Amino acid sequence: MKKIAVVTGATRGIGLAISQKLSQDGFFIVGISRADNQEANDSWVNSLSNDCRLFKCDVTSLLAVEEMIAKISELEGSVHLLVNNAGITSDSFFHKMSLESWRSVIDTNLNSLFYITQPIYKIMKENGGGKIINISSVNGQKGQAGQVNYSSSKAGVHGFTMALAQEGARSNILVNTISPGYTNTEMMKNIRVDILQGIKDNIPLGRLAEPKEIANVASFLASDCCSYITGANIPVNGGLFIG
Repeated sequence: MKKIAVVTGATRGIGLAISQKLSQDGFFIVGISRADNQEANDSWVNSLSNDCRLFKCDVTSLLAVEEMIAKISELEGSVHLLVNNAGITSDSFFHKMSLESWRSVIDTNLNSLFYITQPIYKIMKENGGGKIINISSVNGQKGQAGQVNYSSSKAGVHGFTMALAQEGARSNILVNTISPGYTNTEMMKNIRVDILQGIKDNIPLGRLAEPKEIANVASFLASDCCSYITGANIPVNGGLFIG
């Protein structure tokens, strides 16, 4: 029987690296992506080591998520792992921030956790256990000017983790957070060279994280080696924030 891992925001950056690593670990990956990019979707499928499925789904739509969960339930196998990785930014200083910028970030980064996690959590309870990994951010810990919406959403992600971990423990469901720092993804490549260098200069390790370094932590949390960690936040930020 397949051991299924559901990964949101699966086709790019950290989500892609996590999908690839978990596929190498033997999981059947169910990827979820909002992007309608056939080339990227095909590349994702071809980059994985194991069988997989990719669903297009807007995680901010409860109806779309319900339809997707029904399709996942039809697959042969059990949902062992959920990785909530989908996230966006819409930056501006708070006094200029639009309601739409606030809502879009909160809907994607935080409300989607409820829509996706609750039905999969119920499946895990019926199956006698499972694991949930929520991807937060260093800015959910320390905050960041110009990111009141993003920092709020990512702080909420770990609050979600800590509370659900206490409930899930009774059913052998482990729930943990990974909080990456600045990571070498397409988003960072759009930053001006001088600003990017300033970011690196403030990181004690002097460089950005690589997506595979985040994926390696997810791999450990998903593995049988991790059987007594729940409600934790694992910071992967090069020493940028320690606390």
